[in-house]
Amino acid sequence: MKNVRTFLGLRGLVPAVAILLSGCQEGIFDPKGQIATDERSLIITATSLMLLVVIPVIVLTLVFAWKYRAGNTRAAYTPKWAHSTRIEAVVWLIPCLIVSCLAVLTWKSTHKLDPYRALESDRPAINVEVVALNWKWLFIYPDLNIATVNQLAFPANVPVNFRITSDTVMNSFFIPQLGGQIYAMAGMQTQLHLIANEPGVFKGFSSNYSGAGFSGMKFNAVAYASQAEFDDWVKSVRASGKALDTDAYRTLAVPSENSPVAHYAGATPRLFDAVVHKYMASRTSLAESDEDLKLDALTKRLCAPAAVKE
Repeated sequence: MKNVRTFLGLRGLVPAVAILLSGCQEGIFDPKGQIATDERSLIITATSLMLLVVIPVIVLTLVFAWKYRAGNTRAAYTPKWAHSTRIEAVVWLIPCLIVSCLAVLTWKSTHKLDPYRALESDRPAINVEVVALNWKWLFIYPDLNIATVNQLAFPANVPVNFRITSDTVMNSFFIPQLGGQIYAMAGMQTQLHLIANEPGVFKGFSSNYSGAGFSGMKFNAVAYASQAEFDDWVKSVRASGKALDTDAYRTLAVPSENSPVAHYAGATPRLFDAVVHKYMASRTSLAESDEDLKLDALTKRLCAPAAVKE
């Protein structure tokens, strides 16, 4: 009867384990891009190196507990034993070797996977400016003069260069199947370079809690199979007829939850720079050229309050 209860208890753990492992699907252990693949390899390699110490320690702990239990009279009892050169060599040498390997691995991978490092490719990269809002993502394509909300698109096997900021509290831009996360902060801009090795739709979201609508701050990153398919998508966005001017942006910036996908046929030039600039204490000091004057005027228009949605 006892064995039956034990079996039933272990069988009951299966659903729980399945739920925990379900997070690996469409995540960092199912990479679809070069950066994500390298990051998965780094995680597995580093974990394996650390387990070279962890597993023997766990096994030996159980072995010692069993061998030197109170009921085992055959175990040697040496209360005056104090030192073993062999044990000291193993205890210190192996961890030092593992730490050295991890140090070299971390140094190389840190530079190779630097999010600010542009990806090498024979195809020109697509530039995307990302603005985190409450609670949605704005994607501006400055070279294509279009913008989208909660939808990101690009061709597969083409590098994507992101400039990222926030017009609200700090968020974290994350597409697990394509690469690591990077923070979006007001008054600052960060960079990220990703590439999709195959076409598909990949989940993106904010991995940093930002308030009541955080759970709905998600988007789809669509990697098209060909440049022609991506060009067709660009044409469909341009056909939307809406323009992302300062008034439209101020309305968009009003907090809203579970916002639907939206397309904009055009975006005000340097809108991203103005969003960054509006949080800088010295923004008025930049008016030294015509471009600076335009940026300062655009920033002031963005800072004007927008009507709050009911």
